[in-house]
Amino acid sequence: MILPGIRSSFGRTEAAFLVWLTTRNEPEAARDEAFARLADEGFDVFLDDPRAANALLAGRDFSTASEQLVFYVLVRQALLEGGMEDRVLADYLATLLLAFGRARRAYRPDGEEAEFHYLVDILAAATAVDTERALMLQAHLGEFALWLSGLFPDHISARVRRRGAPGLDYYEDMGMRGFRAAARSRAAAEHGMDVVYEQCAASFPGLRVALNRVADRHFFPARGDRIERLLRQVADRFEHPPDGN
Repeated sequence: MILPGIRSSFGRTEAAFLVWLTTRNEPEAARDEAFARLADEGFDVFLDDPRAANALLAGRDFSTASEQLVFYVLVRQALLEGGMEDRVLADYLATLLLAFGRARRAYRPDGEEAEFHYLVDILAAATAVDTERALMLQAHLGEFALWLSGLFPDHISARVRRRGAPGLDYYEDMGMRGFRAAARSRAAAEHGMDVVYEQCAASFPGLRVALNRVADRHFFPARGDRIERLLRQVADRFEHPPDGN
């Protein structure tokens, strides 16, 4: 089970690094003021600062930042841009991206030996059992749908065009279905994940758009004329305005 855990792992090292990074070109007095603010208001103030992402991704200093810090800041900033302020949700999504980026974890739910490459197969497997294994599969259905539609929307659009494959709305429907089922599980409540899953189900389209921002800007910048990406971004802006209204 993927549990939010990145934000709680941050300590003095990450805090001092980010404060230094965001103030390194400012006068010493400004840096001292920033460290005083860190002591008074806590690290979240700097994690939420729009300058944090730019500072982390600028120049060679990017390689010195931990991947946990980079992923959390990118996800947090994208969610804030969409009007979603829950830090636990940002923590969960950042942890999800890191976990799915390792080896074959995206295709293999916890406790499963077989890999799943299609959402419908995960749904069928979850329907066939009535144990904690069902929770793992239901949660994975939501997570896998969010990972695919969040980070690879251009790939999904290309499959729609070439093969008539399901579009983003299918991934949203399946993702919401998985998270909603997982939220109702007793095991989810025991792990403290029922509220998180319910939030993911309720706000899945907005989460998908937030991850699209991360992918479009940082992971897979468009090259050349990308009309489909532009059309998607425009459509998402109308359907899911950045201010959440």
